[in-house]
Amino acid sequence: MDVKIAPSWKNHLKDEFDKPYFKTLADFVKAEYQAQTVYPPGKEIFNAFNYCDFDKVRVVIIGQDPYHGAGQANGLCFSVHPQIKMPPSLVNIFKEIQQDLGKPIPPHGDLSRWATQGVLLLNATLTVRASSPGSHQNKGWENFTDAVIKQISDLKENVVFLLWGAYAQKKGEIIDRSKHLVLMSAHPSPFSADRGFFGNQHFSKTNDYLKSKGLKEIDW
Repeated sequence: MDVKIAPSWKNHLKDEFDKPYFKTLADFVKAEYQAQTVYPPGKEIFNAFNYCDFDKVRVVIIGQDPYHGAGQANGLCFSVHPQIKMPPSLVNIFKEIQQDLGKPIPPHGDLSRWATQGVLLLNATLTVRASSPGSHQNKGWENFTDAVIKQISDLKENVVFLLWGAYAQKKGEIIDRSKHLVLMSAHPSPFSADRGFFGNQHFSKTNDYLKSKGLKEIDW
């Protein structure tokens, strides 16, 4: 199957695209876009990969679903387009960066500047029906994103994985902790941020680790 995704990823994931589950998934997603309002826009589904080549990945942040409100999802987990109001979880992420690194909260929530530095902003499910969280779960996306995580874990070294909340932590069980750094905490959602996301210092810890391996730090 010819999937429009960055060449470096297409090379590593070509076997996935030929598996029966991916054909079933592609048929489902295509039908959903034709019959329903689905986010993100079709051309942005693989933005996480298109902004961050396989060879450049230094950090992976795992989300769950894309945002399901109008205009919010842009293919990068936790990110929104510059003109869109920042969702509460993203506000809390920036609050922690401010507390951890002393950086001011930015004027918008577009995280593509992280992605171009080597931060893979990966949702477990890459599409969602409008106003219907979880509507595209268990259709095959999770198999695909598990394969992405396994490729990074198996073929790369010294990658930092940020796993916020129980869902991301379970998905991250396949990561080889002998050659990567895995940082876990509560989710930045307002429902859980006070229970361990605030104060996790994941952003400074990520940079300390990268620096210790002779790798360039992330400008959060």
